Amino acid sequence: MSPAATAAATSFAAAAAAAAPTAPSRGCVSLPFRGGSRAPRRAVASMAVSTPRSAAAASFLERRESERALHFVKYQGLGNDFIMVDNRDSSEPKVTPEEASKLCDRNFGIGADGVIFVMPGSNGADYTMRIFNSDGSEPEMCGNGVRCFARFIAELENLQGTHSFTIHTGAGLIIPEIQSDGQVKVDMGEPILSGPDIPTKLLATKNKAVVQAELEVEGLTWHVTCVSMGNPHCVTFGAKDLKALQVDDLKLSEIGPKFEHHEMFPARTNTEFVQVLSRSHLKMRVWERGAGMTGATLACGTGACAVVVAAVLEGRAERKCVVDLPGGPLEIEWREDDNHVYMTGPAEAVFYGSVVH
Repeated sequence: MSPAATAAATSFAAAAAAAAPTAPSRGCVSLPFRGGSRAPRRAVASMAVSTPRSAAAASFLERRESERALHFVKYQGLGNDFIMVDNRDSSEPKVTPEEASKLCDRNFGIGADGVIFVMPGSNGADYTMRIFNSDGSEPEMCGNGVRCFARFIAELENLQGTHSFTIHTGAGLIIPEIQSDGQVKVDMGEPILSGPDIPTKLLATKNKAVVQAELEVEGLTWHVTCVSMGNPHCVTFGAKDLKALQVDDLKLSEIGPKFEHHEMFPARTNTEFVQVLSRSHLKMRVWERGAGMTGATLACGTGACAVVVAAVLEGRAERKCVVDLPGGPLEIEWREDDNHVYMTGPAEAVFYGSVVH
């Protein structure tokens, strides 16, 4: 590192320490960012990284080095990572979709699967959640993201113990509950099974639902079940002429985009490839809509929910399953009494920082 960079890092670390004098050394990152050109930028960092405590995170977010500084906390849920922005003072996101895409760049930005904004509540909800994907598109909602959202709220509001609140999303009302062990349980609502509402152009095969329908992709006929958890999912347990699917053998970067942009999905789709380990244990890999060239993400919460719904509809699994994703397991339950899907899993703060934009 050059002397100038070293001095800058030392200066920033000192400023962060001054903002939280009682806290031990924390990871902090200062990134120069411009919304226009995509010229390479040097990240200047003091990286004694650990999960920030509530006071340290709140203290950092309250600091205002300049009117152009965007303060953030990086969170991850099973490796699905997000730039969390405290946007409670405005109903408009603090960055544009184009700026969010640059922030998510893992070489020239902070690096993330998306930018999530904590916004004032609407329609009677406590908070509103908006998210921009790494390609700048805006999904209806994100399962791993909503767990990170819940933990971020707990940090901002200095909440201790078990808490639940309501979040308005593009997929409707979502209710997360922070458990005593730090896990987050989320009521994801009812799955949508009607083809036009998912949306998909595939014809219904079972009680108005698209279950084990045939989909031609790259010369293979895949059996797919379509589910919406507020965002569209295409779930497959294998192709017609293939043996049992081994998800680790898939070349996801090649086949994933073929599903995402298939003409049968007018709003594009997330795609889950599933291997059944037992009737209560599933393994999946996901190609996420809107995640660009990195669409093979480590986890997808709504995708795990859709997988269990599809497995039940196809008679492959029970209503309560552990779903293994590349980033770790999620517990999913599709309850028969209220028809709601419940997801339980972790969310953790990684580091906090600021970016000039």
